[in-house]
Amino acid sequence: MFVNERAFREFLKKSLKDSTIRPYISNLKKISNLYKDELNKPILDVTSLVEFEQIRQTLDSNKNFSKNNSDRNGAFATALNAYLKFLNYADRVDLFAEDSEDLFVGDKKVNLYTKENFLEEVFISEEKYNLLVNLLEHKKNIILQGAPGVGKTFAAKRLAYSILGEKNDDKIEFVQFHQNYSYEDFIMGWRPAANGFELRTGIFYEFCKKAEENPNEKFFFIIDEINRGNLSKIFGELLMLIERGHRGEKIRLAYNGEEFSVPENIFIIGMMNTADRSLAIIDYALRRRFSFVEMLPAFDSDGFKKYQSALHNETFDKLIEQIKKLNAEISDDNSLGRGFCIGHSYFCDCDEKNLRSIVDYEILPMLEEYFFDDGEKFQSWENILRGVFND
Repeated sequence: MFVNERAFREFLKKSLKDSTIRPYISNLKKISNLYKDELNKPILDVTSLVEFEQIRQTLDSNKNFSKNNSDRNGAFATALNAYLKFLNYADRVDLFAEDSEDLFVGDKKVNLYTKENFLEEVFISEEKYNLLVNLLEHKKNIILQGAPGVGKTFAAKRLAYSILGEKNDDKIEFVQFHQNYSYEDFIMGWRPAANGFELRTGIFYEFCKKAEENPNEKFFFIIDEINRGNLSKIFGELLMLIERGHRGEKIRLAYNGEEFSVPENIFIIGMMNTADRSLAIIDYALRRRFSFVEMLPAFDSDGFKKYQSALHNETFDKLIEQIKKLNAEISDDNSLGRGFCIGHSYFCDCDEKNLRSIVDYEILPMLEEYFFDDGEKFQSWENILRGVFND
């Protein structure tokens, strides 16, 4: 989402019906795309009246623009005029907070969040970010899978923020699956009440209804530990409805006979820990309905290197080098593999005081489990990692 799209949309809602808002935004995007060589930025990224006037002059002097506008019965000019009114309003009320990414629409504070914010916080490449967005937009359901500490949960929520264009938890729901989680928790079921039992709706049912009431907005349902639950039991007849090709189709629910559908504007992001030996392989029926993206340790990413460099900590540098060597050995181990590597998030937001605690009480216990049948290998790595602090 462009910098001002959310605010412009809110501005239009004050005077227009929801059904007429989309053409204004769509036409501004079309203009920006058609004349991207002449314009220095997309129109929806413009915050200055002076800058907008320069864009208008550029377009007005372009004969091709006049023809395109005429062919669309003046729709381009109408959209530009609406955006000019928005910028005039923004100028009067000081809409954009200085030196901040917060946006105020009336009394409502909108905390903007962009692709750039995502790439600053999540240590993955721009190419992989674009892949995640494209897969999610196309498939509607993705699963982030990877070893402990690669930042799956952190990335999932910020991926949703970046697509929304803002930090808005009202459009995000988070749940963690476990072995006792059921259809009754997720969709609908009978629950004890004062006078016996009553039929109550579950978290996914309620979220679908919320999204259904706001068809022009995107909503994100995030499932942690998705492979810990009995997925067929949890999703029930909705196993078909979450599939991209069946969104919007209605099916009769088992408990009350209601005709129910999963809206087009819901996107599901699951997380799966690949290092947990106690979990079964994910249900193949559900696997077909998701795209799977592997999240790897990001010690060599530009973001982590920048973070590491800013610490100016020699002990930290030595430890990370040893962790990278450890991960190489784990990846080459036939009984383990890269799904068991040590993730970078163990070492984010830490200082030298708790660095040793992370090794002693988080990394080493995990390695002891990994190398349960090779005590000599475990002992070797225990000496290496603890030796970093003795140099």
